[in-house]
Amino acid sequence: MTATGVEENYSGTPATAGADSNVATAVEAAGTAASRGERFTGFDVEAFEVPSGREENWRFTPMKRLRGLHDGSAVADGKAVVDVEGPAEVSVETTDRADGRLGAAGAPSDRVSAQAYSSFTNATVVTVPAESVLQSATTVRVTGPGEGKTAYGHLQIRVEQFAEAAIVLDHVGSGTYADNVEFVVGDGAKLTVVSVQDWADDAVHVSEQHLKLGRDATLKHTVVTLGGDLVRISPTARYAGAGGDVEMLGLYFADAGQHQEHRLLVDHAVPHCKSNVLYKGALQGDGAHAVWIGDVLIRAAAEATDTFELNRNLVLTEGARADSVPNLEIETGEIEGAGHASATGRFDDEQLFYLQSRGIPHDQARRLVVRGFFHEILMKIDVADVRERLEAAIEAELEAVNV
Repeated sequence: MTATGVEENYSGTPATAGADSNVATAVEAAGTAASRGERFTGFDVEAFEVPSGREENWRFTPMKRLRGLHDGSAVADGKAVVDVEGPAEVSVETTDRADGRLGAAGAPSDRVSAQAYSSFTNATVVTVPAESVLQSATTVRVTGPGEGKTAYGHLQIRVEQFAEAAIVLDHVGSGTYADNVEFVVGDGAKLTVVSVQDWADDAVHVSEQHLKLGRDATLKHTVVTLGGDLVRISPTARYAGAGGDVEMLGLYFADAGQHQEHRLLVDHAVPHCKSNVLYKGALQGDGAHAVWIGDVLIRAAAEATDTFELNRNLVLTEGARADSVPNLEIETGEIEGAGHASATGRFDDEQLFYLQSRGIPHDQARRLVVRGFFHEILMKIDVADVRERLEAAIEAELEAVNV
């Protein structure tokens, strides 16, 4: 792919970013944006101002297409259906907001998320018991409230200490839906998550996903966004103890008129933890818009942190737009390493020439480039059924337009 972007790496004491950098770091000159560590969170919707779209957190989001989720005018008049299928060891509970477990992974950081927390009727809690090793994936399917309807929800996935599990969170159907999703990973536990947003064309989905890792816990968190009119997913990873390791992966494919937004925060507040972020997206069609914001914060106490984040976007047609903003904030020089990179571009002419010189027709060569672009992410998805489904979905996207 022919790309424009930026890449920075730090090891040990960080060096000042180059003058041509388009990313924010804590080692830049004074006058940069406020620390992500100062981000306000809370459960009271009235504690958040109604966003206008000019705020940093909302400047890429088409506010009119939120259907009132941001200003309180979206009243719940429907219900999302949550179905859970998995091994017998997994317990499923329906509870209300009085349950003291809710909110354990984190509090909302914007008004829509707080509105979702204030408005849901029942929450679903899925628990994997301590020391159990599940041999098959658990599927949590969320079906939207229906076209023209609005619903709010709350889901918590709990993987207790030394347990191992895989969770597929599958979003389908129509309507307007806002929710909070919590992943509480206990000490020494291992969790694989694949969150698929495969909504119908009319759907609007705004979600905060809160990831909390215990001591020596491991979490592979993959977000896949394909459908919907507007989808905005905001995962935040936090560490409750040393030795945590999180891998955050993403794959998205935006068609004409779709707005897909992914906003990540990895908050390193304890020592000896790792994080790796890799998101890739493709865009095609007039008005297709993808937004990726990747924030990594390394606090003063987070010594021996090892982190890297990378975003790549492939623009397939005229009229599509990708915005990519990696941010790395470092408050200590005692780190193992930190870096970030971002690039957006079109097809690499050299790759196409190579394939065509081997007798592959032009259209097939372009399709091979797209498949190769996503291959790295797909091979990291451990759930075979989901991987095959996504491969078929990408093929269907490529059939929709002559790329």
